[in-house]
Amino acid sequence: MTHLFPSPAFSPATDSSVPFPGCRIAVVGLGYVGLPLAVAFGRKREVVGYDTDASRIVELRHGVDHTGEATAEALAEAKGLRFTDDPEALRDCSVFLVCVPTPVDEFKIPDLRSLSSASRTIGSLMPEGSVVVYEATVYPGVTEDVCVPELEAASGRHLNTGFFVGYSPERINPGDRTRPLESIRKITSGSTPEVAAEIDRLYASVITAGTYAAPSIRVAEAAKIVENVQRDVNIALMNELAVIFERLGIDTGEVLDAASTKWNFLPFRPGLVGGHCIGVDPYYLVYKAQQVGVLPEVIASGRRINEAMGARIAARVVKLMIRRGIPVARSRVLVLGLTFKEDCPDIRNTRVPDIVRELGSYGCVCEVSDARARAEDAKRAYSINLVPEPATGAYDAVILAVPHTAYRKLGAEGIHAYGRPERHVLFDVKGAFRKEDSDGRL
Repeated sequence: MTHLFPSPAFSPATDSSVPFPGCRIAVVGLGYVGLPLAVAFGRKREVVGYDTDASRIVELRHGVDHTGEATAEALAEAKGLRFTDDPEALRDCSVFLVCVPTPVDEFKIPDLRSLSSASRTIGSLMPEGSVVVYEATVYPGVTEDVCVPELEAASGRHLNTGFFVGYSPERINPGDRTRPLESIRKITSGSTPEVAAEIDRLYASVITAGTYAAPSIRVAEAAKIVENVQRDVNIALMNELAVIFERLGIDTGEVLDAASTKWNFLPFRPGLVGGHCIGVDPYYLVYKAQQVGVLPEVIASGRRINEAMGARIAARVVKLMIRRGIPVARSRVLVLGLTFKEDCPDIRNTRVPDIVRELGSYGCVCEVSDARARAEDAKRAYSINLVPEPATGAYDAVILAVPHTAYRKLGAEGIHAYGRPERHVLFDVKGAFRKEDSDGRL
């Protein structure tokens, strides 16, 4: 095997002031979470960045990150970081940071296959005394009840004698350039007090915002999931209010602007709730709660409300078209934006396809365009063929679903230009423009 670290400039740190001296770090999973972490540590010490996607490794070796989380300059600055899709390269490491996805399946049940697979791979290769830290969002107990048994079975060693584990939940906000990894305080935990302290020191070496040492792994797991459940439930409340106020003929945005003048009003807004965290993580807690005989009514209700918003938006657009005298069947509708949030190429668990499917059930012909998403991702994940350049003056309705900066720069007039000159409907989902510039908004 070719040595991953030919340069003598980076050798495993042996200074006792450095956390885990003499240990090489592996970051397993190089997506939105793993890559920024690998880059941060790669600026200071040797890091193996491992991912099973060979094409991902090729692009990173060429200084390209299609997620937009790491620039070519940042990748070049991480001089201790080497990328590989060869699991044998993990044999050189003894600290493993696991950043693989934890989605839900079609029945909203936690899908832990990637986490289990990564644990088996690490367990089969890790040396005696290794430390494995998990970052993926999970329900309380997954690290110790699911991952540890996989590590023990694959390694033949036992927890806290042959190896150690920790949990430090990711807090990456994809597409957010104002809050990079280093600026967000990190929760840490470990399977023994000693290893917990060393894990905390490890993250503190790259997180300038500081760390918070949780008293146990389960507390750290629960804290992470609560962060996202709280946002999900609050947005669900705003979405329910939007439904009520639409029936009452009141503009929700104007109501919230007025309410926000109170000093302790929380500034949540209605909208589509997707992505890798908020739209998924509540199901992990619901699943675990039901296992222990608790029906989490508020959390489950919030999920139902948020899951229904795509269909509600489609219904409102159809009503607006009917009021304008626009035939709905075989109408052409342009949906601008597919990603789960603005100015980010991430399409994981986006709720925009819900709008497209519901409009299709009314007989509408939908075209989707996105200024940031990759066409191959949209095709693979949702069977949606992105339109690179929508035609002007061609659509009976235009839905601004995700207000990327590129669309905001067009202004309301530029968005209206996609509609038929004689008559069309513009629905501004997130209220990117003034109320009077569109026919409807949440």
